[in-house]
Amino acid sequence: MAAISASQVKELRERTGLGMMECKKALTEAGGDIDTAIENLRKNSGLKAAKKAGRTAAEGAIVTRVAEDGSYGVMVEVNSETDFVARDDNFTAFASKVADAFFAAKSEDVAAIMEGELEAAREQLVQKIGENISVRRSVVVDAPEGGRVGEYVHGGRIGVLTVLQGGTAEAAKDVAMHVAAINPAVALPENMPQDKLDAEKAIILAQPDMAGKPENIAEKMVQGRLKKYLAENSLTEQAFVKDPNQTVAEYVKAAGGEVLGFTRFEVGEGIEKEEVDFAQEVMEQAKRS
Repeated sequence: MAAISASQVKELRERTGLGMMECKKALTEAGGDIDTAIENLRKNSGLKAAKKAGRTAAEGAIVTRVAEDGSYGVMVEVNSETDFVARDDNFTAFASKVADAFFAAKSEDVAAIMEGELEAAREQLVQKIGENISVRRSVVVDAPEGGRVGEYVHGGRIGVLTVLQGGTAEAAKDVAMHVAAINPAVALPENMPQDKLDAEKAIILAQPDMAGKPENIAEKMVQGRLKKYLAENSLTEQAFVKDPNQTVAEYVKAAGGEVLGFTRFEVGEGIEKEEVDFAQEVMEQAKRS
């Protein structure tokens, strides 16, 4: 039996994206021939796709679709393990197909939409690309009667759907662009959660210049600073990114509309990325053998 070196395992991992043990096993079965090992692995696409499921997929793309009349929109996050794959034509074509399916069904149910044909396509892509591919989440946003949904995707990594009452398609898109760039906490000041306000108030009261202030003066200072906090973190009160001389609310009002809300996705937000130290992994495996 040919001895399998760490460098062979490393090369096979880099060429296939598989785990160390699976690569070592494949090399052993192939007598140390990397090309033969790859060929044998490709014959087992179902196993390869299943083995990928445990790998962290925190890169990828955000894709949006909006009805021509602006009545509703969908946004989907499709993940890969690396940014390199997220830019691959095969991956982007798959992500687009997934978004079309969610849009046609007007659904947020990932499990239901991914059944059958799309799941088969995902497994085939995993086999071809060599990374874990997953559909993480979807959202459907409806506009009220007389309203419209706007969309904007920045660099494939940040996506926004906005909802206006009235207004224009251009205004809805511009507001989505603003949200992508500035990332406000809420759409309207009254939407700010009370716990956020309480936490900010505690921070303000702990600031050095609040010490020794009479209660009535301190309260006025707190309210003034909370008002500023809300203006900085509420979409409608922020200076519009394309024209800082007016707020977002003023810009939309000039376009005949009113901001109702927004949904913002950013690729990988909330996912803890796993950092793999190959050298350490090899050393640990050697200790166990």
